[in-house]
Amino acid sequence: MLLGRSDRGLLARWWFTVDRGLMFAVLLLMASGVLVSMAASPPVAERIGADTFHFIKSQLFYLTLAVPVLVTLSFFPPRYARRAGLLVFFLSLGLMVAALFFGPEIKGAHRWINIGPINLQPSEFAKPAFVIVAAWFLAEHTRRPEMPGNVIALLFAAAFIGLLVIQPDFGQTALVILAFGSMLLIYGISWFTVLGLGALGAVGVFAVYELVDHVRSRIDRFMSPDKGDTFQVDTALQAFKNGGLMGTGPGGGEAKLVLPDAHTDFTFAVVGEEFGLIACLILMSLFAFVVLKILVRAKQEPDPFAALALSGLGLIFGFQAVINMGVNVALLPAKGMTLPFISYGGSSLLGMAFGMGLVLALGRKRFGERSSVPALNVSYA
Repeated sequence: MLLGRSDRGLLARWWFTVDRGLMFAVLLLMASGVLVSMAASPPVAERIGADTFHFIKSQLFYLTLAVPVLVTLSFFPPRYARRAGLLVFFLSLGLMVAALFFGPEIKGAHRWINIGPINLQPSEFAKPAFVIVAAWFLAEHTRRPEMPGNVIALLFAAAFIGLLVIQPDFGQTALVILAFGSMLLIYGISWFTVLGLGALGAVGVFAVYELVDHVRSRIDRFMSPDKGDTFQVDTALQAFKNGGLMGTGPGGGEAKLVLPDAHTDFTFAVVGEEFGLIACLILMSLFAFVVLKILVRAKQEPDPFAALALSGLGLIFGFQAVINMGVNVALLPAKGMTLPFISYGGSSLLGMAFGMGLVLALGRKRFGERSSVPALNVSYA
């Protein structure tokens, strides 16, 4: 049955108010992730003694959960989106604490926890949920200056970042700090506070460099490639050279045969080798389209909460994509971080679907509504 603008049903209201272009772009990224997994993951599965299509089957399984999460959340009104964010944030923090004591140690970190047959990384869900919670309290301070919402947001940020450092997961820590710092700038904090937080961040980076051996090693190798093992990055760069403009064709790449993380951290290199520069540019354009769509909607949003939440969710998505692609082309130090919706990873896929579902919910057109709180002067100049 065709839907008309005169219809007043739930489905019709959703269809004509949701950002369909953004939703289809996200679904296209999800579909692209399956295609890339089919190209990159079979050799990795064979090396660890698993079924050739192990990662592909797993990706499809999580995709069947991620799409309903995305679509269902897009129906939520803003107040339900706030509640969902608050619930998921505290639940995720609890699971992060549990992972420290009961989760398996993988590569020296306690980031995962087993829930039945599913192995989850709670921080992937905490990221978008934290943005919602931080935006909520910052907006409440705008509406009611007597409420210390900005202080509460900083305390939640400190708790979340502290747990990430303890795990340890310094890549996610940097990502959250970048996103939250951007939200504070959009919110309009004083330059004195900006300088203070910047100095604190610089001290933290120096401390991590001095105290954590593998972080120091990665930074040193990035600054002086001749002083350490740069096999993965060198292989990724060679993959882009092999691919050229049009690529070697699906299945014709060599990087995935030797890269241990070809299906996760270095999927962009596999895309470059097997599908070529044109495919990489199309993929980058798709990421840019999603981020710019979100930021434009945030600038138009009169409600401070929605404006801040949309900005934070868009930026955390964009920063993660930039970090992953930057590592692949040797512009950033090596760090294990997935390419949103493209890399293999159930928690990453579900967490990003949760975040984009919230974006679609908060970005829906609300004709005739007026915000009861002062609008933020959102600027990205």
